[in-house]
Amino acid sequence: MRVISGKARGTKLNSIEEISTRPTLDRVKESLFNIINNGINGSVVLDLFAGSGAIGIEFISRGATKAFFCEKSHTASKMIYQNLEKTKFLNESVIIEKDYKKCLETLKKENISFDYIYIDPPYKENIAVDSVKMILSLDLLSKEGIMIIETDNEERELSQLKEINVEAYDLRKYGRVSLIFLNRKE
Repeated sequence: MRVISGKARGTKLNSIEEISTRPTLDRVKESLFNIINNGINGSVVLDLFAGSGAIGIEFISRGATKAFFCEKSHTASKMIYQNLEKTKFLNESVIIEKDYKKCLETLKKENISFDYIYIDPPYKENIAVDSVKMILSLDLLSKEGIMIIETDNEERELSQLKEINVEAYDLRKYGRVSLIFLNRKE
C-alpha cells in the first residue's frame, strides 16, 4: 500500500494484517481521486473508519489542508500515527480514537464542517447509512460537501439511502467493491 500522488507520492504505508481491516485497493483509490480531484485543494476531510489512514493521507498529499481520522481500534490508531509520521503530515492531521458515533459527536462540539467524508466501515456491520444519517443530523457536511461510501453491498446501501435526504450522484464498481458518491439533496 502506497501514497499514489501528491507531496508524499510513492511513500509506502504500513497496514494492519488483521481480518477486521482491509486496505482500499490502489486501483479503487486511484479511481476515487480521479473522480473528485478538482475540489481537494484546501479541503477539510474526515476519514471515518480510517484503518491505516491511507485515504486521509492521500487527501493531504493531494492538497487537503486538514484530515481527521476516526478509528476506534488502538492498534489501527497507532498505525495511522506511524503513517502520518512517515509522510510528515502530523501537523495537518487529527486522530480521534473513538467509536464513529462518539467521534461524530466530538466533531460537532468542535463545530467542524467537512468538504469530503470517506465512509468505509467493516462491510459486515451495515452501519454506513447510519453514519450518513448521523453526519447529516449533526450538520457536519459543508454545503457543497461530498460523502463517499465504500461497500461490498451497494444495493443494500442504495435502498437504505432512499429514505434520507441525500442524492447518490455516482456509483463505481471495482470487482466486489463499490464506491457510492453522495451529496445533499437541494
